[in-house]
Amino acid sequence: MRTIVRDVREQDLESVLALNNAAGAGILPIDTQRLRFFWEHAVYFRVAEREGGIAGFLIALGADADYESPNFLWFREQYPDFIYIDRIVIAGAHRGEGIGHVFYADVQSFAEVRSQRLTCEVFVTGHNDAALLFHGGFGFRQVGQQVQPGSGLRASYLVKDLCSFPWVRDTYLRDGAGGLPDVDWLHARHTCSTHATPSQAQH
Repeated sequence: MRTIVRDVREQDLESVLALNNAAGAGILPIDTQRLRFFWEHAVYFRVAEREGGIAGFLIALGADADYESPNFLWFREQYPDFIYIDRIVIAGAHRGEGIGHVFYADVQSFAEVRSQRLTCEVFVTGHNDAALLFHGGFGFRQVGQQVQPGSGLRASYLVKDLCSFPWVRDTYLRDGAGGLPDVDWLHARHTCSTHATPSQAQH
């Protein structure tokens, strides 16, 4: 079964919202305003299509995002540069089909030419061993934990160092180097950071 990963389109947002809010306890629900924030600010916001429908999505933000999630802010206090995976959601009917692996390979390819590290958190309350094993298999390591305000959930903070970035930075991103090559797979997603209200999301 073929999986197509592409940038989200505005007409996808209703389906993305429904998918997010049906995901269960591991993903905090969001409303339309919060989803519009991601639409306007996320550096990476892609969906996976299978058989013409949306089977999942992944959202990531750059370190300079005007975002008030306590998890995001924890990483900002620790690191000057990172790309933060805010959430990944796979539709229940498509779990176990490898879509999560496809997304993580894709977001790493996106991140490693832009940042020194990829970050995320996993809730460890309830012995979420499968999620920790998944991230460990992708080379993430735990760098801290924090109990979430209000919910009492404990988050494990994970980082993957992107060893390609120093070479990309020195070769293409230094002053006068000209920037990344003008090819489709290297193009950044357009964001509208001046037209949105910061989110209060916690995950």
